[in-house]
Amino acid sequence: MSIKQILVSFVSLIGIVILGLFLVTGWYIVDETEQAALITFGRVEETIDEPGLKFKMPWPVQRVEILSRGTFNLQVGYQEDGGEVVEFTDEAKMITGDENILFADLAVQWRITDPEQYLYSTEDPEALLYNATSSALRNVIGSSSVDDALTDERPTIEASVFENLVELIELYQIGISISDVKLQDVELPTQEVRRAFTEVTDAREERLTKINEANRYRNQEMNEAEGEKDAIISRAEGTRAERIETARGDVARFNALYEEYLVNPEVTRQRLVLETLEQVLPDTEIYIMDSSNDTVNYLPIRPLERRPEAATTEGGGN
Repeated sequence: MSIKQILVSFVSLIGIVILGLFLVTGWYIVDETEQAALITFGRVEETIDEPGLKFKMPWPVQRVEILSRGTFNLQVGYQEDGGEVVEFTDEAKMITGDENILFADLAVQWRITDPEQYLYSTEDPEALLYNATSSALRNVIGSSSVDDALTDERPTIEASVFENLVELIELYQIGISISDVKLQDVELPTQEVRRAFTEVTDAREERLTKINEANRYRNQEMNEAEGEKDAIISRAEGTRAERIETARGDVARFNALYEEYLVNPEVTRQRLVLETLEQVLPDTEIYIMDSSNDTVNYLPIRPLERRPEAATTEGGGN
């Protein structure tokens, strides 16, 4: 075999190898739930988010790392089996700000947002995320009281852990983002301590119940007193208006009488005397005497008044 034939065979073999490499490693598929990092000679050249069939230079020139775009769940401080916590780890044991020991575990939801940083900024980004989460949780628990951690301040603790963890991840630049942070269980270390804390919690709840009942009773009494006050004010205003109108009527009668007095003082004076006697002695017969103490004949008004009344009564009876 001549040298020319050997060279032709060698070139053909190289072409077949290159073709085989292209057929085997020159194409890849990106699913809708995935993202890809196209790496050329060890460096990320492009990040691919669109799904479909893609082509690249064959290995070893280019290679592809397929990464999920979904949400991952990281467990810190516990081991889970069938959706339930089965065991606390050493990471769960913490000391609160008021120097109490408790077990706290956390679940973190995270996503890969920068494939290049995720692949090359650190050797194990998930381990770094685990340590950062543990550090953020210990920092927040260490500045909180045991009451806050075990009662109604848990959402505040979760929010603080989330903020601290996001700051750490942005500082480390490992190509991931935090979606959510959720405290799973926060418990006291022994049954005796749990029972004592439960008794304290029950006493606190009973105290709050008594306070609410007292406030409700106070508000009820205040409302009743306010209503009684309004009623008294309303009656006083009615009495005031009534007296004002009575006074106005008295003034009007006095003015009318005064005008008559100006016209005929003597007659008006005698009339006032007679009206006053009639009011003071309503059922008494009145006789008018002159200066010589003789009885003066007068028109018997009352007998005349009684006669029409009696006639009316008899007519009604018929």
